[in-house]
Amino acid sequence: MTRVLVVEDDPQLVRALVINMQVRRYEVDAVSDGAPALRLAAARPPDVVILDLGLPDMDGVDVIEALRGRSRVPVLVLSARQASDEKVAALDVGADDCITEPFSMDELTARLRAAVRRVRETPAAPGTTVVETDEFTVDLLAKKVVRGRHDVRLTPTEWRLLEILITNPGRLITQQYLLQEVWGVSQSIKTNYLRVYMAQLRRKLEADPAHLRHLITEPGLGYRFEG
Repeated sequence: MTRVLVVEDDPQLVRALVINMQVRRYEVDAVSDGAPALRLAAARPPDVVILDLGLPDMDGVDVIEALRGRSRVPVLVLSARQASDEKVAALDVGADDCITEPFSMDELTARLRAAVRRVRETPAAPGTTVVETDEFTVDLLAKKVVRGRHDVRLTPTEWRLLEILITNPGRLITQQYLLQEVWGVSQSIKTNYLRVYMAQLRRKLEADPAHLRHLITEPGLGYRFEG
């Protein structure tokens, strides 16, 4: 049975989450503060953490950093719509996904299942350098992309963006992280760089750039690769 740790200080939301999770046959632990959450995660390691960033005793970002120091457990962040800076900070320190309030339980549980599935999937064998999708194949060692038996020519910048995304499958990679890694800048005013290069990658790799399957945008946050 999948164990979920809910870290949330709103009693009504906690009650709703616990009831809905238990109905869906999840085992649920719930705490309202960050420090008890870290102790419980060490004593009874969860399969996934649902975390509110606005905790009474400590910043939710600090909770994620502490978890990441000892575990790769998926962390799903609950965040208010206006708190985009907090969501970006949480993703940058290792959160796996952000869910904006208000949300439906169907959406939450779908994202929860996806996060747990990504962690439980068998890791690639050591030395594996090839990533395959139904549209294209990427050879990380040779720095080569093939689509429909034809080589795809990528610029160095396009390649670096693609490399970061495909080596973090299913993970939301923030705009700030990509800007820092590719261009050495972290300011959001440079996001036009990302839009231009991601559009170019999609034209080269997606079967239909109007209906994206692999290079997904999370508006205002970043990008995600789905295999």
